[in-house]
Amino acid sequence: MERMIIFCMLFFCSSMVLTAAPQKAVKYKQLVKTIEQLETAVKDEDAELLHTPENPVDGCLFTAVTCFQRGTWKLQPKNSQVNSTFIKTVSILRRTILRDSGTQCESSCESYEKKKPKDFLKSFAKLMKKV
Repeated sequence: MERMIIFCMLFFCSSMVLTAAPQKAVKYKQLVKTIEQLETAVKDEDAELLHTPENPVDGCLFTAVTCFQRGTWKLQPKNSQVNSTFIKTVSILRRTILRDSGTQCESSCESYEKKKPKDFLKSFAKLMKKV
């Protein structure tokens, strides 16, 4: 009886560990879908250019994601019809995505090239696919 209880506990614990990793992957896939939805609702013409991190080194991943999150504050909706969905979508992207690794990154947001909002979002989605 004791062996059966121990076996059940081990089985339960191992199944919990195995489901933790895929949940993060699902979270990042949902973020990529959210970013892609935002691409159709964002104003691209006559919009402010945004600092767009591309190919950050591993130690600068948190900094790059933070730059993208700050850039979402400057995005504007294409028109008033998409405004409510635009606000909801942007608020999802402003939530914490990555935890700070504690390593200092030499590059800052301002060191990256400025691009149009749609290119900014495409780079954001590309980075989230890497994560």
